[in-house]
Amino acid sequence: MFLLKNKKIIILTLVLVLLITGDIFAQEATQIPIPTIGLNIGEAQTPSEVSLGLQILFLLTILSLSPSIIIMTTSFIRVSIVLNFIQRALSLQDTPPRTLVMGLSLFLTFFIMMPTITQINDTALQPYLQGSMGVNEFYSSGMKPLRNFMFDTLRGEGGMRSLDLFLSISDSEIALRDIDSVEDLDLIPTMVLIPAFIINEITIAFKMGIYLFVPFIVIDLVVASILMAMGMIMLPPIMISLPLKLILFVAVDGWRLLILQVVESFR
Repeated sequence: MFLLKNKKIIILTLVLVLLITGDIFAQEATQIPIPTIGLNIGEAQTPSEVSLGLQILFLLTILSLSPSIIIMTTSFIRVSIVLNFIQRALSLQDTPPRTLVMGLSLFLTFFIMMPTITQINDTALQPYLQGSMGVNEFYSSGMKPLRNFMFDTLRGEGGMRSLDLFLSISDSEIALRDIDSVEDLDLIPTMVLIPAFIINEITIAFKMGIYLFVPFIVIDLVVASILMAMGMIMLPPIMISLPLKLILFVAVDGWRLLILQVVESFR
């Protein structure tokens, strides 16, 4: 059962990558060919064969960049930055280890994105595997839940400014002031939506990081002032403030509150 769930997660992750890059193919052709890979290597005789080879090369390149693509279009950006901020605010350099923090960010990302992944599986992947949906329909149906997730995170003043920025840079005819006033969200290109989503996620994560730093900076200042008043200038303030910050963080059940706020920020 565990292996079956892991296989489903891997398949859905690859589907997300293909959906994100599917718009590039859709803009160039009305029908997207699925390349077949054989063991024979020969000289291309027609332009279509050259195009097919380039598509295979492009697909292999996308698969190699799939971790970065997944990071840029999911909640991983905000989660990883916030967890890194709390680690720095506590003055913990290697505790917990960086690998553990990134692993926690990854699992939290799957937890937050599970409704979107489930919707992609139900509306796009399964019908496509059953043969009831074509390739173009698969891309459009599968991309819609992911786009809706990014649109939901952009709702608000900050997200709207990011979207307006990239719409103006791209010389788009859409002058967006209120995302709810756009009757058809499909008018906004995915190549505009993704960078706006990334900038908005970084901005929100930095705002959350500021709130995390405030109480711990107060502790650092108080400890440094007391040591200075006592003339203990040779004693590093971090040796005293670090245990105090850890005591405060554990006393308020910091991990539970932090994870709760990060998850709730997407709802």
